[in-house]
Amino acid sequence: MSAPTTAHAARPTTTAPAGTVLRGVLHSGRRSTLLWTVAVCAVGAMYTAFYPSVGGAKMDVMLEAMPPELITAMGFESIATAGGYVQSTVYQLLGAILVLVCAIGLGARLLAGAEEDAVLELELTAPVSRTTVYVERLASLWLVVLVLVVALTAVLVALTGVMGMDLPVTSLAAGSLGLWLFGGALGTLAYAVGAATGRRASAVGAAAGVAVLSYVLAYLGPLVEGGSWMEQLSPYHWYVGGDPLTEGVSAGGYGLLVALAVVAAVVGVIAFRRRDVMV
Repeated sequence: MSAPTTAHAARPTTTAPAGTVLRGVLHSGRRSTLLWTVAVCAVGAMYTAFYPSVGGAKMDVMLEAMPPELITAMGFESIATAGGYVQSTVYQLLGAILVLVCAIGLGARLLAGAEEDAVLELELTAPVSRTTVYVERLASLWLVVLVLVVALTAVLVALTGVMGMDLPVTSLAAGSLGLWLFGGALGTLAYAVGAATGRRASAVGAAAGVAVLSYVLAYLGPLVEGGSWMEQLSPYHWYVGGDPLTEGVSAGGYGLLVALAVVAAVVGVIAFRRRDVMV
């Protein structure tokens, strides 16, 4: 009698070229990436274009009517300046939220979503290791977020130049680097949870929960006596706490975002390699 054929024996002995999974993921998601890029750039352009109408002395008058606690909580201390305005409206609010939504949703979809849709199982039978699938799909997440951030930076550089805003390119680059690391880190967290559980809802819930808690801790920290520990635990504070558009790159905060991404990625790949995906 012949021995039963196993799934491993049926696999080809050749190995797929490096980057095959990455190219496939980027190609299949190109329309979604384009739409997210347009949305992020549109929000950035809209808020930046308002600065000549509300910035400077006009913003000072508006701030005088606001409670000091609210100004502190929202980080509006320097919003009357070009750098403070763009940071508060684009990098801290809707621009950051859109990047986070994209990154977390993509992170949850890349592995857990593909598994739920019965796409991942087929890919894992190809001549490619689980680690390669994991790494290249994760790389696609960081590349998509990079596309969004680079496009946003280009739009802001163009607009601030046209409107004569005193905002150096280096300041925008510092803020954009932080936005890329912030979105990438929380997207990686969603990706890792999805890799460990195989459930898209769990991945979105975990990363979104961390994001919301991160915002809450960052805003409550300055309002609570002795609440500085809240800020130190907040990835959002790691990103904007050093005022990147006015003070430049925050090596400590950005380093913590990198560490969060690395730890999440490593834990995720270990769980993914050990978990039974084949059904």
